[in-house]
Amino acid sequence: MKVGTDGVLLGAWCPIENKPFSILDIGTGTGLIALMLAQRSQAEQIDAIEIDEDAYEQAVDNFENSSWSDRLFCFHAGLDEFMEEPEDEYDLIVSNPPFYSEDYKTSNEQRDMARFQDAMPFEDLVEAADLLLSENGIFAVIIPYKEEVRFIDLCAEFELYPVRVTRVKGTHDTPIVRSLLAFKRYELSTLTADELVIETARHHYTEDYIALTQEFYLKM
Repeated sequence: MKVGTDGVLLGAWCPIENKPFSILDIGTGTGLIALMLAQRSQAEQIDAIEIDEDAYEQAVDNFENSSWSDRLFCFHAGLDEFMEEPEDEYDLIVSNPPFYSEDYKTSNEQRDMARFQDAMPFEDLVEAADLLLSENGIFAVIIPYKEEVRFIDLCAEFELYPVRVTRVKGTHDTPIVRSLLAFKRYELSTLTADELVIETARHHYTEDYIALTQEFYLKM
């Protein structure tokens, strides 16, 4: 579970204008997004959950060795287990969920769990967001563009409505591949979506991508 572009995008893009006191990263992997949000925000409580034992142990190490170790905590649990006895509401909930719903699997069970939607169905994720999100909280995800309409409709069933949408393309000439979505508990009268292009050529990044992510790269 290396650092991936999807996680970097969500961690850098996720709205924090509500100045969250508490943040939850669902399926944190090795802790990337939680760490990015610790860097970006003044949140005093940043919790993360991760079901895979190796990833959980790596996240704990990364949290403990960071500059924000006193604000970061990782639970070794699945989402269903975490929801059994919820103790807190969160002002910001983020997730880079598993999303490959195709029928095939690889021979690597860990990677399958991280990348295939059946490890954490969207329905479970949205239900958790509805249960755990504070009244004025923000729920933010990155998902495949082809799943955008279905995910927005699913959130609407829980009265969670999009307030920000950014669609991501690898280059100017390639199709949209990802949707960055942020939701709140109220519906906007109008919603505008923007577009982000990552590269002009291989390893030549656009000004927009550099502006969004440069605070998190050693060389950008």
